[in-house]
Amino acid sequence: MRAELLRIVPDESRVSEVGSVLEQHGADLSYHAPHLPDAVVYPVSTDEVRAIVAYANESRVPVVPFGAGTSLEGHVIPLRGGISLDLTRMNRVLAVRPADLTATVQPGVTRSQLEATAGPHGLWFPVDPGADATLGGMAATNASGTTTVRYGGMRAHVLALEVVLADGTVVRTGTRAVKTSAGYDLTGLFVGSEGTLGVITELTVRLRPIPDEVVVARASFPSVESACRAAAAIMGAGVLVTRCELLDAVTIGALNAYRGTSFPESPYLFIETSGDVEAVRELAVDEGATAFESETDPAARTRMWDARHNALHASLALAPGAKAMTTDVAVPFSELAAAMEHARSLLDASGLRGGIVGHVGDGNFHVAFLLDPSDGESVARAEALNAAVVEDALARGGTCTGEHGIGHGKLAYLAGEHGDLVPLYRGIKELFDPKGILNPGKVVP
Repeated sequence: MRAELLRIVPDESRVSEVGSVLEQHGADLSYHAPHLPDAVVYPVSTDEVRAIVAYANESRVPVVPFGAGTSLEGHVIPLRGGISLDLTRMNRVLAVRPADLTATVQPGVTRSQLEATAGPHGLWFPVDPGADATLGGMAATNASGTTTVRYGGMRAHVLALEVVLADGTVVRTGTRAVKTSAGYDLTGLFVGSEGTLGVITELTVRLRPIPDEVVVARASFPSVESACRAAAAIMGAGVLVTRCELLDAVTIGALNAYRGTSFPESPYLFIETSGDVEAVRELAVDEGATAFESETDPAARTRMWDARHNALHASLALAPGAKAMTTDVAVPFSELAAAMEHARSLLDASGLRGGIVGHVGDGNFHVAFLLDPSDGESVARAEALNAAVVEDALARGGTCTGEHGIGHGKLAYLAGEHGDLVPLYRGIKELFDPKGILNPGKVVP
């Protein structure tokens, strides 16, 4: 295989079987057990991707696309070995079109790289999953995050794709126009397919104008329920909210220890708005807020959001050497407070350490609990807790994943949510990838 790959990619530095490189590409940020690929290949063009995938299809060698490796459900783990196709060297911003509010990029371009390029034009790319992920990976997982409540996730921002199919065929979906009614929505199908239907080699995405006025507010509450009520009141009042995040008391305590801050250990809402911050204050106080502060200075806003973005790292610092199982569910807005309170009670009863954070503006929350991957009892308790949180979300009319995706970590729950659709999923997979070489073992049970 190495000889054939070197024929396609005639550069020994871009075809690696070095142990440390294989290990880097055999895991993601999750607790899921690593599996090493047989080789890591770094293509620099669509033609190289096409040739590598065509060879792999002919030889029945698995191919797993790899970006920043920040996924949380084992998406990039090569369960059956084969080729880890690292797309990070395809990292050029091909065009920024300010008049069209669009950009065209290669898959290895990171979110921060695109923002740095678009910023001088008064534009930004608002999908913020927390990590500085690659846009190809973000599209593959239909990433979203803190800004979804206002702007939507990746599927709302991808206008067109260039994709290499399993047999090496290169197809283009969508156009630079912001709307179309032409044919099946294959762009939307590839977004969120997690590398199981094709390899994304180019994206055209929407950009947004940078808001003229941004205010960030932080409010503490006596309970998760009162914080959720405040979030519902703020959203229902029509305030122009860009972010609405909740951190529970345990997470705030972890942040105090991690960052040396001294916040009262109670649930907090972090809210970003380009609207009326006084209306936000009044609504928060009406629901029992015990403290409220706001900032308009960019540096102060960044410091205020630092707490939210460091929540996972702070939780991990509670138990050095531990791994986090971060489950991700979403429920109807009316069920959010009860679902989060139930998850907290399950977490307390489990004996595991962890906290809860939520994109409460859109009903999505995460339970991050710490475990020792080598301790079978710890893993079993964590998996039972994960299952209980997911089952509760489904019973409330929600979903087993609001943004992390299925990967292989949530395969067991897809049938519970969409059992009648699984045969259709399998049919789509077989149509696009009849030999099953593209990221096998992911998405489709």
